[in-house]
Amino acid sequence: MALASHDFGHIVESRPLGVVTPRSGGAVREIVSLAGAQGLPVAARGCGHAPYGQGQAHGGYVVDMGALDEVRCVPGDRTLVAGAGATWGEVVRVALAEGLVPPVLPDHLGASVGGVLSTGGFGASSHRRGLVADWVRELEVVTGAGERLVCSPEPHPDLFGAVLAGLGQCALIVRATLRLVPAPVRVRRYRLYHEDPAGFFTDQRRLARDGRFSHVAGQARPALGGTWRYMIEAVAPYDGGLPRVDDWLTGDDLLIGDLDHDRDTEEIEDLSYAEYLHRLDRDERLLRATGEWDRPHPWLTLLIPEAAAAAFVPAALAEADQQDLRFCGVVQLRPLCGRLLRAPLLRRPPGELLCLLSLMRTAPPTDPGTVQRMVAANRGLYERARAVGGVLHPVSALPMTPEDWRAHFGPDWAGFARVKEQYDPLHILTRGYGLWA
Repeated sequence: MALASHDFGHIVESRPLGVVTPRSGGAVREIVSLAGAQGLPVAARGCGHAPYGQGQAHGGYVVDMGALDEVRCVPGDRTLVAGAGATWGEVVRVALAEGLVPPVLPDHLGASVGGVLSTGGFGASSHRRGLVADWVRELEVVTGAGERLVCSPEPHPDLFGAVLAGLGQCALIVRATLRLVPAPVRVRRYRLYHEDPAGFFTDQRRLARDGRFSHVAGQARPALGGTWRYMIEAVAPYDGGLPRVDDWLTGDDLLIGDLDHDRDTEEIEDLSYAEYLHRLDRDERLLRATGEWDRPHPWLTLLIPEAAAAAFVPAALAEADQQDLRFCGVVQLRPLCGRLLRAPLLRRPPGELLCLLSLMRTAPPTDPGTVQRMVAANRGLYERARAVGGVLHPVSALPMTPEDWRAHFGPDWAGFARVKEQYDPLHILTRGYGLWA
């Protein structure tokens, strides 16, 4: 019970009436039906990675999905069936054993399948292949009305579109069928450093457009004199023989020779694909060992039009309220192509190219005033992002009112509300986001 009162954010605390651990879709349906009859809230909990109470159910039932962790690969069909409580690490293990992999994976493989699909899911291959959720073939869900349904682009397409990146508002995911593609055996990873943010964003724009790398991500890192240094991490499949045009133009030259990074500091490393996918495991172990993992996490993630990012990001990092990021945080910058983000309810700025900005910070566990200051700073930065056409990615520590959500979804709000009324008429599901009055 105590565990379900908190989440990864360690900012919002609630008191659920009970925590239940179903072992089948039928058991999930029984729980939701029972809660609906009493008008009590219900929320699914996978690995508890919500940053601001989104997966909590004050005075209601938290459905611990941990026992729904079956993962089964169907190699001949290039699909994989995973329970909502399975981790992406287990998905990777089972898929790679067959030489396959989901086209997009979240950076952190310790998250649950259901949790990532409910928010959409970004990964290092999103610039070429969209969201994690865009590669779902079929879902088994339990609606807020207590119906256990299978939905896809064919049966119940309205529900299918409202569940993927739908923040758990219309149904709880029980099981997902994912499409797979052949996995590389090895990759070559490049880390390319830029002192000038304009050059960094120009190179990210080029890489997002031309597809020379299968995976692209980036960071802003603290530098001397209160400045920031920008790093692109780019990955290409590698079988031991990168292309060679002639004796002097190697595969590395073809991939990075036209980029504007500092040649003297570039880092090139060959890894197995499994090593690359598990690249954050060591960081997580270190954060857990030092206690950082259990500190408050007032994170903020925004989608910014790429044309505005080169000015917006340096200005944001120069703000006094963001200086704590230099000592206890990570700034991620990910290039995206808007037309490839297909989940209907994922909000995105207009335009072809986008930048995903994630401010991933920690706060002192014994200083609630500092935590609230950081949350307030998130609100201020969100408003400035909106002024340049940016939108919120809801995996953030940011209180939102129903009016905020109405503005967030814009012209799609009315359709979303209609589907909500059909599949969760009592509004019992996932109230932690605060979408409805």
